[in-house]
Amino acid sequence: MLESLRGNILADIDSDDLRVIVISAKGPVFSSGHDLKELTSAQGRDYHTKVFQACSEVMTLIQDIPVPVIAMVNGVATAAGCQLVASCDIAVVTEKSTFATPGVNVGLFCSTPAVAIGRAVPKKVAMEMLFTGSPISAQDALLHGLVSKVVPEERLEEETLAIARRVCQASRPVVALGKATFHRQMAQGRDAAYATASRVMVDNLALRDGQEGIRAFIEKRKPVWTNKAEKANDE
Repeated sequence: MLESLRGNILADIDSDDLRVIVISAKGPVFSSGHDLKELTSAQGRDYHTKVFQACSEVMTLIQDIPVPVIAMVNGVATAAGCQLVASCDIAVVTEKSTFATPGVNVGLFCSTPAVAIGRAVPKKVAMEMLFTGSPISAQDALLHGLVSKVVPEERLEEETLAIARRVCQASRPVVALGKATFHRQMAQGRDAAYATASRVMVDNLALRDGQEGIRAFIEKRKPVWTNKAEKANDE
């Protein structure tokens, strides 16, 4: 499943037409994480290492690719499934969705899910989730910053696609530059983050789409994006 997800994410990543990715699921479970039958001693340490390496690669890939990734959640997200939600750039969920890291209850602490969850929610919230395994509601997930929006089940797809369409209205290279910079500066101290972001603002202004957007605003018209990472002086 991890290999399939990675393949689907990378399938059209170099295409200018790819503007946003939505990850969703059918049924009452969004993702319950790893199959514990794959994690018994019968498979051996090498196989277990491969499983968690693949998982970490998918989670980091979601944040490293140049287009936003939206989780559309209608159900349970536990362990690595909760990690998946935390790793996405945006998460739109229904009121019946729940989130948990129950590994501690089966003797396998959710250490890798904690990487993404601990960067999405306050430390003490993450620790309670990790130490108890107790699920939190969609509203609590929203309160603590794990998800972006909670909507009625019948409006989930409509609300998710509305966000996706808004993303598609922006310039692809501008969004890509912004996403990469956001994740980079979040790992830095305040002064370094401002230095990084200031340099990128200048780089953004040097893009053809950056100058087109400013001209369109001044001229009171809709911008016409190239959707290519071209410099403004490239003729």
